[in-house]
Amino acid sequence: MEKFVYIYTYGCQMNLHDSEKMLGTLAQDGYTVAAVPEKADLIIFNTCAIREKAEHKFYSQLGRIKHLKKSNPLLTIAVAGCVAQDSRQKVMRRAPHVDFVLGPQNLHVVRNLLDSKRNLYVEENPDIADQEYEMSRESATRAWVSIMYGCNNYCSYCIVPHTRGREVSRPSLSILVEIRGLKEKGYKEVTLLGQNVNSYQSDVDFVGLLRQIDSIGIERVRFVTSHPRDLSSALIDAMVGLPSICNHLHLPLQSGSDRVLHAMNRRYSCAEYRDKIVLIRKKVPLITLSTDIIVGFPGESESDFEQTVNAIEEIEFDGMFAFKYSKRKGTRAHDMPGQVPDDVKAERLNRLLIIQENIALKRNRALEGSIQEILIEGLSETDPSMLMGRTRSNKIVTVDNNGAPEGAVFSVLIERARHHSLHGKILL
Repeated sequence: MEKFVYIYTYGCQMNLHDSEKMLGTLAQDGYTVAAVPEKADLIIFNTCAIREKAEHKFYSQLGRIKHLKKSNPLLTIAVAGCVAQDSRQKVMRRAPHVDFVLGPQNLHVVRNLLDSKRNLYVEENPDIADQEYEMSRESATRAWVSIMYGCNNYCSYCIVPHTRGREVSRPSLSILVEIRGLKEKGYKEVTLLGQNVNSYQSDVDFVGLLRQIDSIGIERVRFVTSHPRDLSSALIDAMVGLPSICNHLHLPLQSGSDRVLHAMNRRYSCAEYRDKIVLIRKKVPLITLSTDIIVGFPGESESDFEQTVNAIEEIEFDGMFAFKYSKRKGTRAHDMPGQVPDDVKAERLNRLLIIQENIALKRNRALEGSIQEILIEGLSETDPSMLMGRTRSNKIVTVDNNGAPEGAVFSVLIERARHHSLHGKILL
């Protein structure tokens, strides 16, 4: 008898990849992806706890599907991900229609859930770095590859070390076998995932791992996320010398104020961050840079915020993910004095986003008239009559739809810049 699963996925690339792992695991047990939750025998919520908004969104959707349990008593509902780990008892108490809760270190148990006598799987998994998964990947040409799990940084605002545990790195051989397999299947791009990929340490360090991956011959290699404190000159040199490494770096600044950075436990100064930006732009002139910013961190004064504005205007990032500070229970920042009113946070965020919009457009306009290599990812989400591809520097480019499949590579003349994308003409 055919069985169907439906997964709601919230949050970051790691959660998206975790959903691929669960779908691949369940496929071995005969499950097929349901088109809608109403057709599912198993519904999984793969949750994110990094911000309050994502958690609220999950609970709202969990409430909306409660009626499905009443109409189908055999339906199984599981909650996975960071909310499951952080608020396990709360989930069961708030939503009695949930059957199972499993944290990010226990995704492998999803295959045996229906035979389980337990409903809670949130313990530490000492074998997580050696766990192998069959994947049900979203794309046939671009893949995420986990190289490490957890985080040791304990930034004062961040719940991740509490939900995903301490850092542990996968053996390099396991990673290389996975990437070789992807290349054999026709994949052209991999993105290496970790909370702080710079601190990868197995039988080789991160730079050593990149060298080994480059020797496989896959066309494009990306990685997220890098911590500024651990961004070494050796890693920058690897980006210069290894042909497969893409010229894009996501490097979270979080704040332009040293006082706020110290309170965040980021362990670098704004000047140190700027020095690394200067170095990488010197060695990789065509690099594109993106960053994360938190506005309204506890104690952030108007002067602190202006220092962030100054840093953004000076560095001129190509992209920025900016968010209002969100209190997370269990973090040190939760009980810090000087909590910033929400209306002040909203006003600061809006100001920052307007500034960044102008910077992004300026940097995109500098590419007009240039020729860029793009890897086609499919139809444009904003204009389905167009194809969408991405440059090696992570710029989104739309082109006329010539029927090319996902994974096709073209040289494109950039004709027009927009705030968040470019438009180009395929060169034959």
